[in-house]
Amino acid sequence: MKIAITVGNTHAEYDTGTVLLKVAEDFQTDYRYPIVLGKVDGKLTELFRTLNADAEVEFLTTGDKIGNQTIIRSMNMLFVAACSRAGTEDKPVRAILHFSIRSGLFYTVEGCEADDAFVEKVECIMRDMIARKCRITKTSVPTNKAVEKFAAMNMHDKEKLFRTRLHSSVNIYDLDGYEDYNYGYMTYDTSLLGNFTLHRYQGGVVMMIPSASHPDTVHEFIEDEKIFVTQLMGEKWAEKQRIDCVGDLNEHVINGNSRQVVLISEALQEGRIAQIAAKIRHRDGVKFVMIAGPSSSGKTTFSQRLCTQLSALGFIPHCIGVDNYFIPRALVPYDEYGQKDYESLRAVDVEAFNTDMTRLLNEQEIELPTYDFITGNRVYNGEKLSLGKEEILVIEGIHCLNDDLSRALPDESKFKIYVSALTQVNIDEHNRIPTTDGRLLRRIVRDHRTRGYTASNTLSMWDSVRRGEESYIFPFQETADEIFNSAMPYELALLKLYAQPLLFQVAQDDPQYYEAHRLLKFLDYFIPIPPDDVPKNSILREFIGGGCFHL
Repeated sequence: MKIAITVGNTHAEYDTGTVLLKVAEDFQTDYRYPIVLGKVDGKLTELFRTLNADAEVEFLTTGDKIGNQTIIRSMNMLFVAACSRAGTEDKPVRAILHFSIRSGLFYTVEGCEADDAFVEKVECIMRDMIARKCRITKTSVPTNKAVEKFAAMNMHDKEKLFRTRLHSSVNIYDLDGYEDYNYGYMTYDTSLLGNFTLHRYQGGVVMMIPSASHPDTVHEFIEDEKIFVTQLMGEKWAEKQRIDCVGDLNEHVINGNSRQVVLISEALQEGRIAQIAAKIRHRDGVKFVMIAGPSSSGKTTFSQRLCTQLSALGFIPHCIGVDNYFIPRALVPYDEYGQKDYESLRAVDVEAFNTDMTRLLNEQEIELPTYDFITGNRVYNGEKLSLGKEEILVIEGIHCLNDDLSRALPDESKFKIYVSALTQVNIDEHNRIPTTDGRLLRRIVRDHRTRGYTASNTLSMWDSVRRGEESYIFPFQETADEIFNSAMPYELALLKLYAQPLLFQVAQDDPQYYEAHRLLKFLDYFIPIPPDDVPKNSILREFIGGGCFHL
């Protein structure tokens, strides 16, 4: 029996039961990059799905965001499986995924030293499995059976995770005899997973992987030591509370310990802010604290809390935003996509900024501008400022780490801080929570509360925001004097209460539906934590509301 399959404007007939991969192979020449997933009548699906009825089909490639995520997920399973195979029954080896490093993933290895010989052995196993085009298959298992299975496999992180899952079944993937749970879709086999490099680093291994914008290129491994140390610090904060993964956090909530988790997390963060303030106090000549970071990293609240700590040390701090030095909206340049590029340094009146800052450094008085976002122009309302001996200026803006912004100011007068929300808790040992997901959920919640935006509005702008970060923020992060991690181990359980209803509002015919659905599935892992015990000065109050600062 034949079925009619429509791909774009092309109609073709196939036998009932044809695997979607066969259709993908027939249409591959219409796509620049390899096909990894399909949409059948609008529903995202893996290529091993069989087609049993007439359908409209679309394909996603390694050059699409969702396709790239599928490649990364599959490469992660390949690496973990290869590490497992590198061990023996007497000396098993287990790889643990911690976090991303630029376009790479950082792992540690238990049961073996991650030396050159081990890394070479793992890569040989991976290359062999790629050459053999090993299938990745999926089996749906009742949740209670999955919990028993993971316990028997000593995957206790997954055992804890699925104890609190209400779904009746769990998808378990098999790669050449290695079984694991993976959060999200996988490739049909290993044939597309050869684009990687492995590097020994800090006692572990970094696997460099391709990005959606350059799917056929593996980026050079660059050591971002300051970011790496900050991410390790965040993990240690979580470990102090015995929170290594989502299952651990859920157990704290179930056992009534969520208040303690909140208070300890906040105390650790306050201590870190006090530590940074002390370093500023002990460095001679600092008059400008330059604070930068990506969207929704909590820069504004961090600035206010830093000012409180600086005041406690005898400073008289003043806060300003670089946004107030925007050029008139009509003069803002356009980006390559034909949109106003408000993220570019060219959108800032650098000359005016440097003139004012130089005058302040010379103990002269200036009149501070305010940018009117309604009219799109700077206005002056008579607000004057000068800096005395104990006065210090805390400046917030995405370009604050770029010396081109403050080129007239001597280096010794500047103390640069990079703020980012670097997630400390993963779903389990092999499924990480991307830092960008945490920031995106923060922004969805804040945009709705402060601007009335829908989740779809925020999701539709996110790719543009991310491009700006890649161009104007991330290249300068290692130049910071200090890096502050604004993420909290408990925050996704808190944000779930606010983000989940907004994501459910995204309709199935909305272009942002798949991203909203992905985030909903992700939030489903968490048992929510109420906001009652979140302090008024918490960085998370910048997003959920109810804070004590005027933001």
